[in-house]
Order: sequence, then structure tokens, then C-alpha cells
Amino acid sequence: MTLKSTPAGRALVLTIDRPPVNALDLPTIETLRKTFATVAANPPKDGVVLTGAGERAFSAGVDTRAIAGYDEERRRAMVLEITAMTAALLAIPCPVVAAANGHALGGGFVLLLACDLRLAVHSEAARFGLTEAQAGVPFPAGPAEIIRSELPPTLLRRWTLSSEVVNAATLFEEGVVDALHPAGDLLDRALERAAALAAQPAFTTVKRQVRGPLAERVAALAARGDDPFLASFL
Repeated sequence: MTLKSTPAGRALVLTIDRPPVNALDLPTIETLRKTFATVAANPPKDGVVLTGAGERAFSAGVDTRAIAGYDEERRRAMVLEITAMTAALLAIPCPVVAAANGHALGGGFVLLLACDLRLAVHSEAARFGLTEAQAGVPFPAGPAEIIRSELPPTLLRRWTLSSEVVNAATLFEEGVVDALHPAGDLLDRALERAAALAAQPAFTTVKRQVRGPLAERVAALAARGDDPFLASFL
């Protein structure tokens, strides 16, 4: 099982569970997409918390070892599935709070950015970055749209072109995450924040007003069944 779905009162905790660093291979991405779609169709009253298993990583992003062993057909499927997965995450109407318990790199960092509220572990060890250029795996269309929407232009340019990796304190200082918490408190604080967001009577409508345009753009990219940079992955 690469994704655990655990009720927590009226909320739902989704835990990426693929040791050792919760990297994303094709089956994991497919499972995430299907689960996000199911949650979107029947959202929990107090929202969703997305986290990673263990203490080391939220998600280290695309499993480059796995993709290196894929044939052209599976590589193509993976690129398109990543965009479909991010579209499904953005379509969830209730609050989605990230509890980044460790490293969030590449696709893991994109998942963090796609969440409505972002909490991270207060740890010097955790590392965050958009390392696609260094890893040799470019951004699929959906993630590219998300990072352009969610990061200030200066950070977008600097972090993507250099593959710079930063710590949690830097993310908080730059306003990319909303709070830092000790590892032992992180999940509880995330559940509290999700419930507080969900308690607002107009949350769903305001989310649609504010984040809906991004969700629509990524959904349109997913619906195309193609990617402008697909050849770079094959």
C-alpha cells in the first residue's frame, strides 16, 4: 500500500507511504489521483491533511530510478498521470492542509504547493526544493502551472533554474509555508487548521473563487491528454 487513508474524527489523513523517502512511481501517482478524485466527490466535513509516512520525508518527488526503467509507453503515462493527479488534488472542494513532515523535493514540493494551507516540520534536517533540472526530469504541464501560480517570480526563477534546496525556516520566511511545528505536534496542528478552515461557512465558495482558476487551468491541461514537453521525458 503506497497511500494510507485514515479517518480522524470528521477529517481524513492521507499518508504517502512508500519507503524510504515516499518517492512517486507510476502506481503511487495513479493511487493518489484516484484517491483525490474519490475525496473530491465526497469531501470530509473537517477537511483533508496530506502527509508522508515516517520522519524522513513528505515526498522526495518522482522516483527517478523507477522512471529510468520504464519503457516509452510507461514514461508517457507517468507524465500525463502526474498532471491528472495534481488536477484531482486541486479539485477537492474542502480544505486540504499539507503536513510536510520531512523532505519535499521536486514533485513532493509541487504537492505541498497544491495544498490550501502548508505546515512544515520545524527541523533543520528537512530539505525543500524544485530539483527537476538537476534530476534530469522536467516539469509536466500540471506541476509547471502550479509552481508558476504559487511561487513569487524571483523564487520561481532562482529555485527552478538552480535546483536550490532550502530548509524549512527559509520556506517560512519566504511565505511559502504558513507555519512550522515540532514533529510531534505537526499532524495535530494540521488537523486543527483544517477543521478551522472548514468551519467557515463560505470556505468552499471562496476557495473556488480564489483557487478555482488554477484548478481549471490544470484540469484543462489534464483533459488534453498530451504535454508540450512530452518528448523531453521519452
